[in-house]
Amino acid sequence: MKEYRRYEILLPRRFNDGRRVPAELLRQTFRELEARFGAVSAERQIILGAWRQGDKTYHDELVRMFVDVPANPEHDQFFQNFKETLKSRFQQLELW
Repeated sequence: MKEYRRYEILLPRRFNDGRRVPAELLRQTFRELEARFGAVSAERQIILGAWRQGDKTYHDELVRMFVDVPANPEHDQFFQNFKETLKSRFQQLELW
């Protein structure tokens, strides 16, 4: 029996400056994950988050996307690289 790993990504619905993230960026990310892994899931309900960097607190509205894939180093590496792509795409200091 194969061991599987779940990768979850919390994507912002607003940039750090308060502007709304264009829905196309979320759709693009969803399509990329589907193309890569053959399946992806996302929650439609908004997840509220707060985090601090230095003296500044950021409040987020987030969308969770996730995939369940066989555990292997290739998938680990993909998500490490994809995180950097998404940080740039969504103009974020950090993503989880």
